[in-house]
Amino acid sequence: MKKALYKTNFGKAYYGNSLEVLKQIKAESIDLVIMSPPFALQRKKSYGNVPPEEYCEWFWPFAELVSKVLKPKGSFVFEIGGSWKKGEPIRTLYHFELLLKLCGPNGLFKLAQEFYWYNPAKMPAPAQWVTIERIRVKDSVHPIWWLSKVSRPNADNRRVLQPYKKSMERLFKKGYNAGSRPSGHVVSKKWGKNNKGAIPPNLIEAANTKSYDKYLNGCRKYGLQPNPARFVNFIPEFFIKFLTQPGDIVLDPFAGSNVVGEVAERLKRRWISIEIDKEFAFGSAFRFDGVGEKIINKYLSENSD
Repeated sequence: MKKALYKTNFGKAYYGNSLEVLKQIKAESIDLVIMSPPFALQRKKSYGNVPPEEYCEWFWPFAELVSKVLKPKGSFVFEIGGSWKKGEPIRTLYHFELLLKLCGPNGLFKLAQEFYWYNPAKMPAPAQWVTIERIRVKDSVHPIWWLSKVSRPNADNRRVLQPYKKSMERLFKKGYNAGSRPSGHVVSKKWGKNNKGAIPPNLIEAANTKSYDKYLNGCRKYGLQPNPARFVNFIPEFFIKFLTQPGDIVLDPFAGSNVVGEVAERLKRRWISIEIDKEFAFGSAFRFDGVGEKIINKYLSENSD
């Protein structure tokens, strides 16, 4: 196995091509693969991306290896933003085409459930269609596909219950009006049971507005470029809690600044991260107390010219 760039109490971070590192991971050993791969955007980004028409072919080798390393009842979760057609105010279908390829008749996975990440802090883009011509609205939602190899992957929504709203708390005190509703739904007396929290919806609201944390501070101190497409902590936290238990193994093949590893460490899950960009891989070590300071001199000496 390739030597880890750095280790923590629960995890290992690798610098390299995830297609190569994934081949070295034991088959059916991973409980959850969660990632935010580069999207199929028309404009080239510094972290690399492929155009929509090439995306399915580019993604497939990663999917095959994920299927190999994933446990039979494990889960594969990935965020994938949509894109606009070049020069036109209409959307591409690449992320839906990818889903059909992954979960269709010849696919590797089943669609357990689709989620949507609503980011209220998203910038109004593309500017041409949203703020100049005013013919589209702000695109603030990204799909998150939850895939699995079997129909009943490991999952428990009791681990991600949300606090009850005050209106629900009042109903517990007042008593629930059981019976049929005009919609045709029948509300049983069991609905009045306090389950210590509400079952969350598949719409996740979280904003990425951090400008200071130990990762960003470490990058600033040593002049490293922070990853510009960082995961919001709440996203991996939700799925790690929902789909794994302490001691399980979480893998991120497109780690970037290694938010997934940081969250998994805090939740006492073992983790493996892989990042192909050297500066991002080294910088991610600042998410873990004392680790970044140990390896930064190696990066600086190798890139002193």
